[in-house]
Amino acid sequence: MTDLSPRKTPLSEIPATIAAVMDYEPFARERMSEGAWAYLMGGAGDESTLAENREAFRRLHLRTRVLQPLAGGDTRLELFGQALDFPILLAPVAFQKLVHPDGELATVLAASAMRAAMVVSTQASVALEEIAAAAATPLWFQLYFQPECAFTTDLVRRAERAGYGALVLTVDAPVNGLRNREQRAQFRLPPGVEAVNLRGSPPLTVTNTADGRILLGTKLLEVAPVWQDLEWLRGQTRLPILLKGIMDAEDARQAMAMGMDGLIVSNHGGRLLDSQPAAIDVLPEIVDAVAGRAPVLMDGGIRSGGDIFKALALGASAVLIGRPFLYGLGAAGAPGVAHVLRILRAELEVTMALTGCRNLAAIDRSRVIQRR
Repeated sequence: MTDLSPRKTPLSEIPATIAAVMDYEPFARERMSEGAWAYLMGGAGDESTLAENREAFRRLHLRTRVLQPLAGGDTRLELFGQALDFPILLAPVAFQKLVHPDGELATVLAASAMRAAMVVSTQASVALEEIAAAAATPLWFQLYFQPECAFTTDLVRRAERAGYGALVLTVDAPVNGLRNREQRAQFRLPPGVEAVNLRGSPPLTVTNTADGRILLGTKLLEVAPVWQDLEWLRGQTRLPILLKGIMDAEDARQAMAMGMDGLIVSNHGGRLLDSQPAAIDVLPEIVDAVAGRAPVLMDGGIRSGGDIFKALALGASAVLIGRPFLYGLGAAGAPGVAHVLRILRAELEVTMALTGCRNLAAIDRSRVIQRR
């Protein structure tokens, strides 16, 4: 079994050599166990989708416009009645105590300090109520449908009572992807790290059938959510509902037809199905399919403020970051996450200034050149 203990304590101060988000990566890696690193940073299969999420951004170039009026600029926006200072949200990431002893509490402290919205995972290692009590910033709750409707309803009610402003329903993961790097590291959750919000959930046991079937035809897929379940969820809450994991324009149109309030273009960070396209590559077609009826956000492959600008130019209302804030969390806890957010916001603002965009409304597709 791979050792799951961290190798170094978190940094007590941020080194001056950290200038960009990726500078945090080696500091985080040497402070996380091999198994935790494989679980959080690995992708599905041979990790071609994981790599493609990054490569796709490199194929996009920025078109500059000079002598544009920049006075009075800002990065403010509003999503579902919540005012945000900048279009960067912290994505839902499970089991953050694998990264830092304070887990999600360190993350929400940093998000609050930087006034960044945070999406809290169903599989958080800290209770959703405890995270909300520590928050001074907008929170959304990421939801997985549970095998029993009553337990799903209970999660929704808990999120409502705790003051979460939206539900982010992950729809692209009826089963986990096959993550080879994680398997090779023999990752298991260490003692003291669990999905605390799911305590009391009836376990769903899946065994191979007598005729050798492994997944298809088993109970696991019999209870997997379908489009009709969205009608049920819509009837359970008045919170805005965003679907996370949309990678196809037809699915986007179906979601709009069913009254969903927003979409998140995402291939789950390359963690589910290898050989998917990059999220940024399918973003424009989904934005076109939605046709302004709802906000479209995206995640996957973002490592700089320039990447954020490219996503906004191709139609995203805002972006979510996952691995970037985990680098900061693993290296230095809350100060590291706050610094990552500050780096990204600064890079975004510099990019806006140098492309002649005084606010988010000025960013459009004319600012991006696709390299063939």
